[in-house]
Amino acid sequence: IILKGGHYLDKIDKAGTASLMANLMTQGTKNKTPLELEEAIDNLGASINVFAGADGISISTNTLERNYDAVLALVEEILLEPRWDEEEFALAKTAIQNGLMRQKANPNSLASQAFNKLIYGDGHILSIDRQGTVESVSSITIDDLKDYYNSNISPSVAFFTVAGQINQQKVMASLSKLAEKWTEKEVVFPEYSLPEQPSESKIYFIDVPGAKQSVISIGNLGLARTDPDYYLTTVMNYKLGGSFNSFINTVLREEKGFTYGARSSFNGSFVPGTFIASSSVRSTATLESVEIFKNLMETYKDVVSDEDLRFTKDALIKSNARNFETLWALNGMLRDMGTYNLPADYIRNEENAVKNLTLEQLKELAVKYIHPDKMYYVVVGDAETQLKELEKVGFGKPVLYQ
Repeated sequence: IILKGGHYLDKIDKAGTASLMANLMTQGTKNKTPLELEEAIDNLGASINVFAGADGISISTNTLERNYDAVLALVEEILLEPRWDEEEFALAKTAIQNGLMRQKANPNSLASQAFNKLIYGDGHILSIDRQGTVESVSSITIDDLKDYYNSNISPSVAFFTVAGQINQQKVMASLSKLAEKWTEKEVVFPEYSLPEQPSESKIYFIDVPGAKQSVISIGNLGLARTDPDYYLTTVMNYKLGGSFNSFINTVLREEKGFTYGARSSFNGSFVPGTFIASSSVRSTATLESVEIFKNLMETYKDVVSDEDLRFTKDALIKSNARNFETLWALNGMLRDMGTYNLPADYIRNEENAVKNLTLEQLKELAVKYIHPDKMYYVVVGDAETQLKELEKVGFGKPVLYQ
């Protein structure tokens, strides 16, 4: 069961509510203690997980077909009869707070948080980690979880996916029973304005004294998954930084040996996501790595070739045949259809779009969406040895970001 919203429906001063609520939903129900619920799931040889992401909450199960009805009954109990156990709430809250405290010392987390804050601005919920901040989680009470549940857990924003050896008639009959018990309500999705994107690039530096590595995140606001250009921009990016054999990974990893991996990607949901190019490199290679990212993005539209396009087409079309071999993968395809209102043949449509893509069209997409002169450059590393050096990139004096 997928419920649209997730972290996006959190209040900014209570960021992390959806995540904390999702953690608590499998810790017992109205009529089952946490241990009793765990035993009931185990006795069926099943798994039930609840997860709150940036744009939705998923209740996912894995079960034998013969136990489908019994497992769905447990899902129904979890969904409609939460326990709101105060002790489990306190434990879950403490665990999340401890994790967030650890993130403050994690260079990758620091880079991600700064990057999202720059892209979306302070007033946007997506500028904050889906688990919230130490401060926001500290302020969350169990009544906040109940308020989120009562306002946002509704069949009006839900859809159901199933993959396996089970007939449609049985599934539809089982869901009709759930529909009778689940009260529909209007869910209000907030509208956020997006800050003006940079007219010129700037480097933002986060100091981790003595760091032996630098984390680099470069990018800007991207596209929503629903944008007509979205899929083909991911195809365009494949040879730039979307695969192991991409230009970015080949230069930074294979030729220079600066890193174990470097990449770029477009990410989007029902709201605009980001374009990001990123890597962790040894500290002494920070300046050269930033310059390599910049130069590869600048020249991509000029150097990408027919051979590169053939490589991209072959790789994507062949991998598609393997991408939907498992039930989880098929369920993921169904989830995308439900979340983004995609047609049942969207995979075939995407394959045809790849087959028909010309080099000229690929270059046009690169010109349209890859702007290394109008991006945020976030670097986390040792300021004493790297901050001054980064002035040589040509974007002025780096900003020491707090």
